[in-house]
Amino acid sequence: MIESLHSPHIARVKALIGSRGVKERRNAALFVAEGIQSVREAITFRKEISIDTLYLTSNGRNRLEESINISDINTVDVSDEVMAAISETITPQGILAICSIPQRSISQLQLRGNSRIIYLSEIQDPGNAGTIIRSADAMGMSAIVTSPGSVDLFSPKVVRSTAGSLWHIPVFEGVSLDEIIAAFPHTQMFTLGSKGSITLPELRVENDCIAIFGNEARGIATPQNLAQVSIPMPGNAESLNLSAAASIVMYHLSNIPTSANSSR
Repeated sequence: MIESLHSPHIARVKALIGSRGVKERRNAALFVAEGIQSVREAITFRKEISIDTLYLTSNGRNRLEESINISDINTVDVSDEVMAAISETITPQGILAICSIPQRSISQLQLRGNSRIIYLSEIQDPGNAGTIIRSADAMGMSAIVTSPGSVDLFSPKVVRSTAGSLWHIPVFEGVSLDEIIAAFPHTQMFTLGSKGSITLPELRVENDCIAIFGNEARGIATPQNLAQVSIPMPGNAESLNLSAAASIVMYHLSNIPTSANSSR
């Protein structure tokens, strides 16, 4: 068991979650997942995201082994003090994993006739990003794509906010809107805005679809060839939080029948 607060293991984890964490994560192609829910999903769905090292306190090991087999995973037992030093939460659950970041290219994204893609342009809030990933997973969306300048989807706050959904839905980072349009020139696309030419209930989708959401404060400049859709709001609120608006749109998309018979 590791008990020293000067252990290189602590420095390794802190480098991935610290102020320079984005650079460290990209260079090492690793990120940190903490807590029983995230780690359990990481173990269960490790097709593209593998576990490099799993750190456990005595209590954390007991909790995890009650529900899942970890015998084939590289585990490191640590004291409660060491776990507190590497954790970002106020009350650590005693379970923390270093996981691999999948190396995905937009060229690998294959549309199947009824695919639903969520594109996020320069979103900044980790909570919004994590909630959108979680909602996309719940609503059966096919993938999440982010633009350059968006929040790092493998940052600790985003990972926690996804509540394990990061392992269920593929994410593609750093893809410009021009790249998306060029890669899928015949796919229906629309943006969300308060001055949309059509309302969400009027939206019809026949085949594949890409829904584009802009920055929390600035939104997105609508390209001339893309439709803009608005969400009717009969109440008194001036606007919706980005993750709330995206969730409403994704629910609508999940309930529109398509002419394609293939599964997502």
